[in-house]
Amino acid sequence: MERPVNHPGDLSTEPAAAERLRPAAELHARARAVELLQGGGIPFVVGGAYAFCQYTGIFRDTKDLDLFPRRADAARALELLAANGWRTERTDEVWLYKAYLGEWFVDLIFCSGNGVADVDDAWFEHAQASNLFGHEVLIAPPEELIWSKAFVLERERYDGADVVHLLQATADRLDWRRLLARFDRHWEVLLSHVLLYRFVYPGERSRIPPWVMAELLTRAGDSVSEGDWQERVCRGPLLSRANYVLDLAHWGYQDGRAWDERARGRGRGDAATVGSIPRGSGR
Repeated sequence: MERPVNHPGDLSTEPAAAERLRPAAELHARARAVELLQGGGIPFVVGGAYAFCQYTGIFRDTKDLDLFPRRADAARALELLAANGWRTERTDEVWLYKAYLGEWFVDLIFCSGNGVADVDDAWFEHAQASNLFGHEVLIAPPEELIWSKAFVLERERYDGADVVHLLQATADRLDWRRLLARFDRHWEVLLSHVLLYRFVYPGERSRIPPWVMAELLTRAGDSVSEGDWQERVCRGPLLSRANYVLDLAHWGYQDGRAWDERARGRGRGDAATVGSIPRGSGR
């Protein structure tokens, strides 16, 4: 039977599964990208499937290598790869550049696709050392992996299961205060994934620290008391580019992603131009 396009592929606890379907030339291209960036003094952490398996022990085939440089270093990385025979592409100035060596490619990711999860110094300060293609590398911290994956909720790409597995694997050692700070006013997204984790693993609910549950549920209770926002906003575009277009185009909702960009001091204004913060949005 043909698999749906969003099928994760064969999952395995065997490390060889991550590269079994990939030709040697493709793996060489990935190794070469790592070598060039390290040789050029461009810092990055490794994310994607390679980081996911580091924490969860779940190995799967991956079509590319995800490298996470700081935004300021992403263009330098492109220039370096281009000077060494790679074809480069500034795919999306919000979050993604790509570099191709023949038919093989690596992704240079400097933010989440919705513009929320910028790669900053903390990605490096809390990274874990590992070895990849014979090179010593830094692996993105689990907190940042959860933070960035939590917003990927498209029909064709859903990272919720990754978040649940990361929680299952690392909940006991996560820096929960830092994770809460990462989500900031998007705390409801974190709560939704924590509740999903509790549903998936009912025998391991206590691995989420009780104070974390109390904090998130208190915020939820407070939001009920606070009532509706003053502005008619749809924050769905922070989770999906495609699934909330009618809300904006036909049903009169303000674009919650654009609101969020302005509140972060990006986009076509800054926090001072947004007006009053809607009730219930302060946490």
